[in-house]
Amino acid sequence: MLCNRYLSLSKRFRHPKCKLCAQQAMTSHYSPPAPISVLPSNLPFYPTLPLLLGIPGLEDLHAWISIPICSMYIVAVVGNIFLIFLIVTECSLHEPMHLFLSMLASADVLLSTATAPKMLAIFWFHSTSISFDSCVSQMFFIHFIFVAESAILLAMAFDRYVAICHPLRYTTILTTSVIWKTGIAAVVRSFFICCPFIFLVHRLTYCGRNIIPHSYCEHMGIARLACDNINVNIIYGLTVALLSTGLDIVFIIISYTMILFTVFQIPSWAARFKALNTCGSHICVMLLFYTPAFFSFFAHRFGGKTVPLHIHILVANLYVVVPPMLNPIIYGVKTKQIQDRMILLFSSISVCC
Repeated sequence: MLCNRYLSLSKRFRHPKCKLCAQQAMTSHYSPPAPISVLPSNLPFYPTLPLLLGIPGLEDLHAWISIPICSMYIVAVVGNIFLIFLIVTECSLHEPMHLFLSMLASADVLLSTATAPKMLAIFWFHSTSISFDSCVSQMFFIHFIFVAESAILLAMAFDRYVAICHPLRYTTILTTSVIWKTGIAAVVRSFFICCPFIFLVHRLTYCGRNIIPHSYCEHMGIARLACDNINVNIIYGLTVALLSTGLDIVFIIISYTMILFTVFQIPSWAARFKALNTCGSHICVMLLFYTPAFFSFFAHRFGGKTVPLHIHILVANLYVVVPPMLNPIIYGVKTKQIQDRMILLFSSISVCC
């Protein structure tokens, strides 16, 4: 349009000076648009208030679901704190197996406390909003505690291996310093494995989506809010699951395979039963810990169409309260030293009353 006007004016003004007038006449009717202020593309944008939906599809049952979850959470916290108190105060329980058990109980208290209060707030008060930084913090602590607890279970399997396969060297191999160094190593390993999750979710660009169909924040739930490619997040999550937790499971299986091989070579049936009884409690705890965790992990990544969302979220919710609740019960029933100390403690309390 502007070119046609320029040609028509040029025909009217053939002289060079007149051509200049034509150009001025053309530009006098055109003014460039005002500059648009554009935000720098490198400024981070995060969802201000991510919304946790609880258990999608079962919103009408949230109040009923909260009753068993709250009960299990209370039992888990009270039972594990009592177990820690019993192990710390009783000098006879300062053995490697019981010290590892106190570490496991501490991890169970932290794992359930990092998730259950927010779950109950969603179920009871519809408190679905959470700040992005709080969501990332909850994600970090959940994964951090899970990886650390996996390392503790591996240490407990090694403890049983040494106690049964090399009983004469038990006290020289698993000294108190070795036990505490093992616990510190589990925490440090978990920290370095889970720290990249924070950077992986902060590097993403978010477009305004803020609904997480879950009861608590976890890595892939936050990553799916982004409009970027999240293949790096998926690959790193799989790598952590297979190379850290997966290797822990492999070593645990190897340990118990060697334990069973040694146990069935013992001529005494009573000794066999005692060894299998001790290992049975450990195997129950490990199955309770790993089975729902890996079901939730793989269902979240690969089972979107085959596993209903409410089933996946319900299993994930139970996973953070059921094993912490059952661990002190299993060890209290199966471990004779803990049973004896509990009976002694309660009998002394009843005498005082």
